[in-house]
Amino acid sequence: MKVFRFYAPGDVRLEDAPEPEAGPGEVKIRVRACSMCGTDVKISTAGHLRIVPPRVMGHEIAGEIVDVGDGVEGWAAGDRVQVIAAIPCGTCDWCRAGIMTICPNQVSMGYDFDGGFASHMVVPKEVLAVDGLNRIPEGVSYAEASVAEPFACAINAQELADVHDGDTVVVVGSGPIGCLHVRLARARGASTVYLVELSRERLDMAAEAVKPDAAICAADVDPVEAVLELTGGRGADVVITAAASGAAQEQALKMVAPRGRISFFGGLPKDRPTITLDSNVVHYRELTIVGANGSSPQHNKQALGMIADGSVPVNDLITHRLPLDQVLDGIDVVRQGTGIKVTIEP
Repeated sequence: MKVFRFYAPGDVRLEDAPEPEAGPGEVKIRVRACSMCGTDVKISTAGHLRIVPPRVMGHEIAGEIVDVGDGVEGWAAGDRVQVIAAIPCGTCDWCRAGIMTICPNQVSMGYDFDGGFASHMVVPKEVLAVDGLNRIPEGVSYAEASVAEPFACAINAQELADVHDGDTVVVVGSGPIGCLHVRLARARGASTVYLVELSRERLDMAAEAVKPDAAICAADVDPVEAVLELTGGRGADVVITAAASGAAQEQALKMVAPRGRISFFGGLPKDRPTITLDSNVVHYRELTIVGANGSSPQHNKQALGMIADGSVPVNDLITHRLPLDQVLDGIDVVRQGTGIKVTIEP
């Protein structure tokens, strides 16, 4: 079979490999869709500290079971499944408290285990141990199911930021996760959603798909002034920075209303992880700032459910569906921002 492997920063290869076999407690799947995100670009370019090469990349995975290992119950060949990316241990204090997203022992598909840029792969027993193999609901395609993983991360963030009925929400960043945040905010009852983006081309493409109440190009106008004008000087109830931008995080404090909530969803580059924050603004305006680190197995189930019931459609966000031998083309699309969501269909 063909696999797409990381060997070293800048050294990624599409090559032949033997099909893996399911061991005890494992499940083997035929990968039908594995979507891409900016992390795949980062890994292919700069690597990752946790990845010991060679490693098959890809962590937004959906497929069909072709074999189950000894001791696996409840699953059979032909079952359509989605696989979590971030795998908590299930046994630490945080996991037992139901806060699996901050498990200190977390491992991941495509990092610690071979991922989904392959025709076949093994779902490790660690995934099954935390109920991280999910049935794809009827009517949901494999490609849509693969988007459940990033969508689950957005669910985690908006739960932490308590997006609810009547909120005015600003989403900064119009990539695929920003588009998911816009739609999820609406599904959670937000009355108004604004989308902010530096690139006019990316903003126009995203706005055409998700129809925010206003699309603000930060290259053309001051986004803080634009949000304040749109809100009559009040500011937004929630600002979600779905971009790896320290400037966006600093601007979020200036465009949020008193008692507002800010989600630092997008992590910052490791060589530029700090921002300038006026803590008096947080103090006197009683602001809440929350982080958001991935998702739990339960968030993945929620995501599949919301895709299935139509409350957050994702099919139209998949702008590129490519075969495995064009995975490098897909990485270029993500790097250049010329599409919204790229899905590899091995």
